[in-house]
Amino acid sequence: MKPSMSREEQQSASNNIGGEGEALAFVDWNGRNPPSAPHSDMPLPAAPMAPISEKSLPKGEDWGFQLKWDGVRILARIGQDGKVELYSRNLLLKNAIYPEITEHLQARAAGLGPCLLDGEVVWWNGVRPNFQQVLKRERSRGAASQAPDIAAGTSGAPPVNGGLVYVLFDLLMDGGTDLRSLSYIERHRKLTAKFPIKDPRLFVTELFHDGEALWRWVEANQWEGVVSKRLSSPYREGKKHQDWYKKKTALLLDVDIVGLKWRNHVIASLIMAYEGAYLGSVSLGLTDALRGVLASTFQPSTADACPFPAVPTDLKKEKVQWLPLSFRCRVTGLELTSAGQLRHPKLVTFLPKEDLP
Repeated sequence: MKPSMSREEQQSASNNIGGEGEALAFVDWNGRNPPSAPHSDMPLPAAPMAPISEKSLPKGEDWGFQLKWDGVRILARIGQDGKVELYSRNLLLKNAIYPEITEHLQARAAGLGPCLLDGEVVWWNGVRPNFQQVLKRERSRGAASQAPDIAAGTSGAPPVNGGLVYVLFDLLMDGGTDLRSLSYIERHRKLTAKFPIKDPRLFVTELFHDGEALWRWVEANQWEGVVSKRLSSPYREGKKHQDWYKKKTALLLDVDIVGLKWRNHVIASLIMAYEGAYLGSVSLGLTDALRGVLASTFQPSTADACPFPAVPTDLKKEKVQWLPLSFRCRVTGLELTSAGQLRHPKLVTFLPKEDLP
């Protein structure tokens, strides 16, 4: 499922989700009139509305379901003067971190008018989102290290060899009117109407009726998860609600082991890197037999340099042996943290030189 798909193309593709003849129906909002909402000066929420982790999907006609995009939460405010401001989940200004998103919105500001948008900035690799690439941008404090993505500018062309897109899922204010008291289905309808033209860099995520079918598609295609939203719910800040839930798949990653953490003359854990970035350490699944094999293969040494730009903070007080040659492992985990580390990692298997399927 590509971000550049039109509504019709996604509807057609959704017919294959969950098996032959099992289609995902889009939520129908036609014919409904939203109530009036008060005007304000477009204040930011104290905290963006956030989904609560849940192991199962809710059931009932009042629920809609969306893909969980593996990105960074971003609020975008377009002022009366057309000025664009991007804010993080913690309400930090992010224009300098994502200049191409700022420029793309700026180019459309006159047509969009003053509004407050909610969504995620995602690194799209042509198949699925790549959270590690978004983290690289966050850590770089700017776009210099990913200049090819900026080259696309405001043309609206799909990112070449991977790039940033802004995935929208909510509209908090529009033309000075506060929409947060409206139901989610009404806000999503207004958001979709505001962005009717297909744009591979700036688009509205779809809303589905069949959460179970969407979940099966997510598992089959190795996406992050599903977000469930109560269609009748207003926008409530933070997690003080029972209206948005997220169900996430377990991550399965092939990582490079670049170092060993020693404690009391025993290998305590393996230090992981993923796409060159520090991913944390894994000890769960590392049996005594495996520790013995590794210890006999790699004698304790501190001769080799850290492969990262700086020694990670959580390793500075540890006895670490950096390896001259890395080896590969397959690990599973719950999610990637905002710091880019794998939460609750577990070793699955060592990998041969050729990747396993």
